[in-house]
Amino acid sequence: MNELKKIRENKKKEIMEEQTKKSQNKVIVYSTSTCPYCDRAKKYLKKKGVEYEDHNVAQDREKAKEMIKKSNQRGVPVLDVNGKIIIGFNKPEIEKALN
Repeated sequence: MNELKKIRENKKKEIMEEQTKKSQNKVIVYSTSTCPYCDRAKKYLKKKGVEYEDHNVAQDREKAKEMIKKSNQRGVPVLDVNGKIIIGFNKPEIEKALN
């Protein structure tokens, strides 16, 4: 019975550590309202429980300039994950940047 209790405690600890890690990530999504890949990227982040800032660059000129300065291009989505710039919806790169 003690072994089962230890396993449960370890699992709780792992879950708490993962939640803490997710909340420590700084994620910015530069998107437009008509971009399907932007929607996919945001849904993916939500599914993973990752909080993010969303900036619609079609409506916010300053954020559009910020995105271009960071990525050197105008296409969306652009994700800034903990300072790593990811162009497009690229799951493997997002995962790598989150970890």
